[in-house]
Amino acid sequence: MTRSLAALAICGFSAALGTACDSGQRRREPLEKPNPAVTHAAPAARPKPVPARVAAIGDTAALAPDLRRAFDETGFEPMPEPGPEDWLARHPEKPQSFEDYLRADRNVPTPQRNVIYLLPVGRFAATAPLTDLATIVHAFFTIDVKTLPPVNVGDVTAKTRINEYTKKRQLLAPELLGWLKQRLPDDAFGLVAVTTEDLYPDPSWNFVFGMASLKERVGVQSFARQDPAFFGEPRPAGWQMLARRRATWTLVHEISHMFGLTHCTYWRCVVAGSNHQEEADRSPLHVCPVCLRKLYSAIKFDPAAREDALAAVFGRLGINDEAAWSAARATWIRQGVRMAR
Repeated sequence: MTRSLAALAICGFSAALGTACDSGQRRREPLEKPNPAVTHAAPAARPKPVPARVAAIGDTAALAPDLRRAFDETGFEPMPEPGPEDWLARHPEKPQSFEDYLRADRNVPTPQRNVIYLLPVGRFAATAPLTDLATIVHAFFTIDVKTLPPVNVGDVTAKTRINEYTKKRQLLAPELLGWLKQRLPDDAFGLVAVTTEDLYPDPSWNFVFGMASLKERVGVQSFARQDPAFFGEPRPAGWQMLARRRATWTLVHEISHMFGLTHCTYWRCVVAGSNHQEEADRSPLHVCPVCLRKLYSAIKFDPAAREDALAAVFGRLGINDEAAWSAARATWIRQGVRMAR
């Protein structure tokens, strides 16, 4: 029955086109010569199709002007075609539009659960100071962030292995997440372990930068591979800045998953997947308009004030390109004026 109805629809469409075509292409001589003074209106131009990445933002017509500007796509870069070793080439994923997100089973902060906790696991070097990371997370998600006392790696219930390439210890990330679930504070929206131990998600994988549960409100991030010393390489001048940027990317990426965001496939975005460090380094530290609208629906922040806070913390930490981006976005959201970055 479905096939028959589909055929009828197609045939009907084709017949209508055929009729129009036939009536416009008769070969008989007209009964009277055409009058050159008579002009015929040109057929109406068909509207250009809306790109999927723009449609994924959803309809913003009913929103206040500042919110429409906050979710405006101008200035964002579309997701490029992936290289052969990039995430989407290796892990094709179903896109998640804003409407898809609203229909999903997801977590949102509540008055009872409105704190993001950071839990240091193991020895913590100066790769990326936790106070800086906590400040970034607070500005990014606009809810309270607290750091718990550190725990020893031996206190974590998770399998370990020695990586065959680096010859260094790794923790099995899914088991670490299971251990974290039992330690969620009562007022926690989410709990994220941060560690300098390397991670792996499955015996068949080499490593993973981090992992988070879309539903269980827990995540883990590793700083191990963000430090050149992990690979036995000398630390170049300014390596702490690069490490801080990489730690920021992984941390806000994983926490975004805890809000129910899947990997972004539409724009260059901090929530997009990464299969290797070079790909992660190409990623911005800001969200695209699709993912920003998802976070806004979950948290209900002031978008311009959020960008102000991000510009301030990024500027203080020397991440100047992102500071300029956020400052320009704040001006655009408030005033509708674009600033050169």
